[in-house]
Amino acid sequence: MVLGKIGGPLCKIKEEDVTIHLIVEGFDTVWGERIKQIRQFVFSSEQKIDPALDLDGQDTFALHVLAETGGQFVGTGRILGDGHIGRLAVIKSARGKGIGEKLVANLFGIAKEKGMSRVFLGAQEHAVGFYEKLGFLKYGFPYEEAGIQHIHMEKMIHLP
Repeated sequence: MVLGKIGGPLCKIKEEDVTIHLIVEGFDTVWGERIKQIRQFVFSSEQKIDPALDLDGQDTFALHVLAETGGQFVGTGRILGDGHIGRLAVIKSARGKGIGEKLVANLFGIAKEKGMSRVFLGAQEHAVGFYEKLGFLKYGFPYEEAGIQHIHMEKMIHLP
């Protein structure tokens, strides 16, 4: 499912010193390249994940968020039409500054705006606490993906 547009090709939401860009079309444009660079730094370089696993063909069907601070693009994430949040990545030098939380909050907001009843993700084992603080609950059994332990997590959306 293609999620469609939210206010045009690019919306900016200013939150303190972080600008969250909502990329809603044109993943292969300059925005897509910036997103790929962040994911390459985090997933391929740091975590040694095969780039072919990261670039799974779903990016053109997703809505993406891109975090910018101090003129640098430092984080990204995406949401698919079924509510699956994924590819959340924040470069090492920008971690611990609330950027990941802002990315997830924006992805959650997109899901709520689209009338979804829940969002879900596969959390890397080391990130479970991060997602729990954001209201996600674990379900199912741990599994391995790309050589990294994961667990399914979800968060229900309470619509008016």
